[in-house]
Amino acid sequence: MKKALIIRHVPHEGIAAFRQPIEAAGYQLDRIDVSDPEFGCIDLREPDLLIMMGGPMAVYDQDRLPWIRCQLKRLALRLEQDRPTLGVCLGAQMIASALGGDVFPGPVKEVGFHKVKVADAPDDTPLRHVADQPLLHWHGDTFTLPGGTELLASSDTYQHQAFRRGKDILGLQFHAEMGLDERFHRGKRSQDRAAWQDHDGATALRPAGRRRRLGDHCRHDAAARGRPAFRREARDPRQPADWQAGDRLLFRG
Repeated sequence: MKKALIIRHVPHEGIAAFRQPIEAAGYQLDRIDVSDPEFGCIDLREPDLLIMMGGPMAVYDQDRLPWIRCQLKRLALRLEQDRPTLGVCLGAQMIASALGGDVFPGPVKEVGFHKVKVADAPDDTPLRHVADQPLLHWHGDTFTLPGGTELLASSDTYQHQAFRRGKDILGLQFHAEMGLDERFHRGKRSQDRAAWQDHDGATALRPAGRRRRLGDHCRHDAAARGRPAFRREARDPRQPADWQAGDRLLFRG
């Protein structure tokens, strides 16, 4: 079975409604948190599909959070091989950076449900199902479009909302995995978002609770350390209807 690896930059940033279409496309879902001691040992070229989710940190926080630099180096090796990769929010900014784009603070925060303008593109665009759909935005950083990529969507606030390189590398600044929820419209803060998005139905690399800094892990050799064991977790039933059909375009094998 094909393997899909989810990288969570914070525990509550799961894949939510992406789970069902990924599994329907024939992938087994595995997951690792960047806070896990094994994170620095994983070769990001190996998974058949790599999915990087969001987080409150920034790509330019590399001096404060050395694991970001480590992740970007390994991500660049994967992208050189055009391995299927999806980045959401921070994950999209990491793809942009690894491909040579600049990531920087934007002039305003973009938070809440807003529509995006989908660029005119052939029918194979993975975003053809999101036109005129309210999508969750939760970011203050933005990025320049890397060379060799195609802009897929923009918003009134930020021009670069989605891009791809070829058919296998896709960055989404918005959270297409999330459905509409009144808690966002009532002005609730991140704790509500965290509680709502936590479970992703994936495979955890190791039980929660083992946490330490990752600055030294880039120096370890993955082959010497060995491959970590995975375990399966319960599924998440959330399935925003607007995305059930469109998501299949993101995860074709």
